[in-house]
Amino acid sequence: MKITLFISIFIIPLLTMGQAGKSFYDQGVKSMEQNEFKKAIDEFTKAIQAEASYKEAYTQRGEAKNELGDFYGAVSDFTLALDIDSTYAEALNQRGNAKYNLGDDEGAIEDYSRAIKHDSKLADAYSNRAFAKYNLEDLEGAFFDFSKAIELDPKDADKYFNRAVVKAELEEYLGAIEDYNKSIEIDPTDADVYSYRGVAKYNIDKVDEALKDYNKAIEMDANDPVKYENRALAKSSTEDYQGALEDYNKSIELFSEDPDTYNLRGVVKYNLDDHDGAIADYDKAITLDPYNAVYYDNRALSKAALENYSGAIQDYSYSIELYPTDPETFHQRGLAKINKGDNYDGCMDLNTAVELGSDEAKDSIKEFCK
Repeated sequence: MKITLFISIFIIPLLTMGQAGKSFYDQGVKSMEQNEFKKAIDEFTKAIQAEASYKEAYTQRGEAKNELGDFYGAVSDFTLALDIDSTYAEALNQRGNAKYNLGDDEGAIEDYSRAIKHDSKLADAYSNRAFAKYNLEDLEGAFFDFSKAIELDPKDADKYFNRAVVKAELEEYLGAIEDYNKSIEIDPTDADVYSYRGVAKYNIDKVDEALKDYNKAIEMDANDPVKYENRALAKSSTEDYQGALEDYNKSIELFSEDPDTYNLRGVVKYNLDDHDGAIADYDKAITLDPYNAVYYDNRALSKAALENYSGAIQDYSYSIELYPTDPETFHQRGLAKINKGDNYDGCMDLNTAVELGSDEAKDSIKEFCK
């Protein structure tokens, strides 16, 4: 009787604590669904206080901390969950996410691989491992993992999109387009997918189709500067320089700190014979990024077009300091020197261009260096 009575008294508080822990846990999950992450952490903490071995509560608290950017705190909670159950795949997957957010791609891959070992049907672990492999430039590995994730969860549009991005980086543009198509079939509301598909089509010279995708993407999302820049590139390739100029203007209006956009707009202005405007754009690009040799090359071309050969030579010289093995820069500097009347130094540059592999410089030598 006493033993029975003692056991009964001991069990009743345990059941009460378990029920209380579950109640706090459920409230925490609701807070997570409402993006109230601090409140969720409080609820999960109460659940853990009620039941110290509540691995799901540690995992959910870790996810809430992850959402708030407390990645080290998240790793700690996931590790506590794994101390309770070292085979808990979801905790391993989520700890991998926290390590990924800390930039520890190799550590993340280790956790994702362990998660997959314990739950081979956890599609998100394959996707997450693919992201980490992608960051480490293991494109083949990323492709394999995204493919496995799709096999396990074939109705997720994002997984097709992600695999398409990898295929495009592997220059498998037709395969990428197929995956973008599937992503759009599942979810036709994502503007980015149309934009990326446009890039893939552009890369296989289907410029008209690319423009249609860019138009659709911009119709759905008119506030993304990259989409206008992509469309501008396509318009430039069809020599629609005025249309390209309008798109670069819009891109810069939306984001004015990208040096490449100024450089590309400068190229369009160059093609429209607006060399002063082009130089102004190259000036801005160089201010934002003074270590890109291409910007100096392009500005030099516009200066040469305005017969400012001294300025062009100076820019080509800056470019050569940054990238001393480009034959075309020596070729163009040589021509600028010759146009300025310095044939000796100009021909020296042309000879250097030939040594670096320029066939065009050979023709220039025949013309100017007899």
